[in-house]
Amino acid sequence: MSNDKSSTGPVGPVLFQDHPVTGKRSPVNREPNSERRNVGRPESVLTKLAVLIRRDREALLARWRHEVRALPSAQHLDAPTLDDHIPALLEELAEALATRSDETIAEALREGSPPEHGLQRLEDGFDIVEVVAEYNILRGCIHDLAEANGLSLAGTAFHILNRVLDGSIGLAVEAYARQSTSEIKHRREEYLAFVAHDLRTPLEAISLAASEVERALQAPSANADGTPMIKTLQRNVRRLEALVGKVLEENKNPEVEGDLKLERRSFDLWPLVHAVIQDIQPIAGTASTRLMNMVPDDLVVFADAGLLRRIFQNLLDNAIAHTPRGEVRIGARDVNGTIECWVSDNGAGIPRNLLHKVFEKDAGGLGLAIVKTLVEAHEGTVELDSEEGHETIVRFTLPSRITGA
Repeated sequence: MSNDKSSTGPVGPVLFQDHPVTGKRSPVNREPNSERRNVGRPESVLTKLAVLIRRDREALLARWRHEVRALPSAQHLDAPTLDDHIPALLEELAEALATRSDETIAEALREGSPPEHGLQRLEDGFDIVEVVAEYNILRGCIHDLAEANGLSLAGTAFHILNRVLDGSIGLAVEAYARQSTSEIKHRREEYLAFVAHDLRTPLEAISLAASEVERALQAPSANADGTPMIKTLQRNVRRLEALVGKVLEENKNPEVEGDLKLERRSFDLWPLVHAVIQDIQPIAGTASTRLMNMVPDDLVVFADAGLLRRIFQNLLDNAIAHTPRGEVRIGARDVNGTIECWVSDNGAGIPRNLLHKVFEKDAGGLGLAIVKTLVEAHEGTVELDSEEGHETIVRFTLPSRITGA
């Protein structure tokens, strides 16, 4: 075969070239150098990517933080809270790449930090979409890091990267959803307990008022008049209808969380307090407790009337229970635009060592816990001061009308 032609062998065609000095023809060496050979091998890509992630971890995290802060729930978080388990996850990824194996990734992730991360993000206020997004942003940052360093993520490297991140997403979302469902259930149970508690007072008032009407109608005096008690019955029945209607409305949506939806408006406070006193008077009468409305008749508040009514109802019910044959006063005043309300009694009082937990749900009743929840829904504050054997006073505030409301 002529020397000026290509020849073939077991490894394919062999090309020839002339030497620039001697003119002698020799085969062309087509074998790439060792550096180029390693780039194409999966083992080299895995090792190099693992080294890159560890070496450039801080820069990688900084870029990830910058992009994640575009998520609404991430904007207010400091760097340690935002990072949470991501630095540890990067190390887990680097280890999986360095060992060239993904057989134990699922077990390592489940025993590691992703589930706790899902719970943390729920506490941080993230929604599920944002939890998934932050992992996908990390995926993009790692791809960009590899590309900037001449590495092509394909094959085993691509598989391991996705296995780690997708596994983390699954575990984080699973923990998030489980805890979120538990909290929704808890809030629903708490909400129904609050409503059931609030039903008790009007039911008791109806029962006592009905007894008074019955006695009045059976009295020998022909002038006996049951009209006031009948009106009390009617008001409490309407109150019960409203509460039951609210429960039915809330339960139309099985995913309702029991969150309070305020319907604020401006109204005179004195008539509302007077109506609450009238509704609860049968209970107070039975205990021989005197109720006094000391609210200025020209004081205007900006609040949810229904919720404010429940606040006063619970405070009066609680005060009457501890002040038989005593006196309960309801007052309010305007303090630089903030309305300060109070209910005081001269009943048995509360021991000093119990004051710190009177607003807790398991501290002997739901009444004050309900008051605290409803006041805080108005962005107000509530406090109680008492001395055993002397006066007890509960004060709460209602912020002034919100600008533009």
